Amino acid sequence: MDFLLRLIDFALSRQEQVLEGLAQHTWYVITVLVTAGFFAIVAGVVTRRSTLAKELALAIASVFLTIPALALFVIFIPLVGLGFAPSFIALFLYSLLPILRNTITGLDGIDPGILDAAKGMGLAPIQVLIKVELPLAWPVILAGIRVSSMLTVGIASLATLVAGGGLGDFIKSGLARLPLPNSLESIWLGTLLCLVLALVIDVILQALRAATISKGIR
Repeated sequence: MDFLLRLIDFALSRQEQVLEGLAQHTWYVITVLVTAGFFAIVAGVVTRRSTLAKELALAIASVFLTIPALALFVIFIPLVGLGFAPSFIALFLYSLLPILRNTITGLDGIDPGILDAAKGMGLAPIQVLIKVELPLAWPVILAGIRVSSMLTVGIASLATLVAGGGLGDFIKSGLARLPLPNSLESIWLGTLLCLVLALVIDVILQALRAATISKGIR
């Protein structure tokens, strides 16, 4: 209980830093999910007719996850410097696979009979894609986006190591000052705020799912 009170007092005494860290962390998640989501969905659509192209796209996206997170953040510093840019690139590459894999899975899982019926109604290929394929695959795609969002929230904590800010600043500061006073509070604060942010984002995506998926598909 004493530690909890110290943690609350620590957070209240640094409200400006907390808000700034939350804003930076949230901005990473939003920009990465929008960019990676668009890129991965387009890649999934473009490769959906070719098994070789799908396997190649998934293999490339999988390679990024095999690179240690810290190394992926650091290797772009010579090209783009410190701060937001290397952090964004690393997070973008890490978040691609779940969305791409689910896009391909969702499109592959559509009953061919439904597509034949849509074509028989006179729909052009682009109309079939927009009106039939993507809506039917959307629940699976959104599940991939949810996984990617959780991955991004966690790994974004490493942005602090390349001067990218975010909630990882609290964790890094606490680790650097162990076992000095408030060091554990700083670590716990950064960790708990990441958990809270992840839960909030997941609730928002759940609401998006309910708003964008018809009851028939659900």
